[in-house]
Amino acid sequence: MRAGLYLPREIKGKMKPIGVFDSGVGGLTVVKELISQLPGEDIVYFGDTARVPYGIKSRETVIRFSIENILLLLKEDVKLICVACNTVSSVALPVIKNHFRVPIVGVLTPAVREAVYATQNKRIGVIGTPSTIKSRSYEIQIRELDPAIKVFTMATPLFVPFVEEGWLMGKVVLEVARTYLRPLKDARVDTLILGCTHYPLLRPVIQEVLGKQVNLIDSAKQVGMEVKKILSAEGLLNKNGKKGKAKFYVSDNPEWFRNLANRFLGRSVKDVSRVSNV
Repeated sequence: MRAGLYLPREIKGKMKPIGVFDSGVGGLTVVKELISQLPGEDIVYFGDTARVPYGIKSRETVIRFSIENILLLLKEDVKLICVACNTVSSVALPVIKNHFRVPIVGVLTPAVREAVYATQNKRIGVIGTPSTIKSRSYEIQIRELDPAIKVFTMATPLFVPFVEEGWLMGKVVLEVARTYLRPLKDARVDTLILGCTHYPLLRPVIQEVLGKQVNLIDSAKQVGMEVKKILSAEGLLNKNGKKGKAKFYVSDNPEWFRNLANRFLGRSVKDVSRVSNV
């Protein structure tokens, strides 16, 4: 029997966990921000490691995977779901939002709002996986908020394996970053959206290449703020004073996930369970 079964409905609602899903491990940067900004909240994370990467899949496949992931999280009775995947946020979010009543927050819109607010010269850069850049979702949303802004995009696919291999600094990483980011630097962007949840781990290198004058927008940080805002507005913030707990599920290779999770979260993760989401 689940604890709190006979508690008033409004208290039970606050005690429900936040659900987070990603195609793999990148969404752990979102988890880290949620833990930092909402320390009292329980979190349930699912990484679809059996089917990663989503970036090379068709739109229809990404939508199907996303629905299956949400259904899995709903079995944990979550009160809100974070889509901690730029591919899903870019190509599938409007569709999956129409399928469910639970609040769903993507990583795209919060980052776009912050970038539009931050830019001074109305020149914004966006880096991401090829599928995210090809979708033009960031570009479209930025121009919807301010048509005068010029948007410069660049696919940076090697950044993801660098992070997962632990190559966060060094000559090779710096040289690749310079090659990728040179067009954005030449375009004189003053704000850059890190359009992949892996990229915050490369922030020092990216900042070094572009210069301290360029604002780097971390979508994970903005998502944490958005979740806090929504839960507060809905009266669902957990303010019981206790430290929240996190549970981690993957669809394959929990040991690989556990090792990378230590790098993303900055602390050890002991319990990672393998489950099927189909």
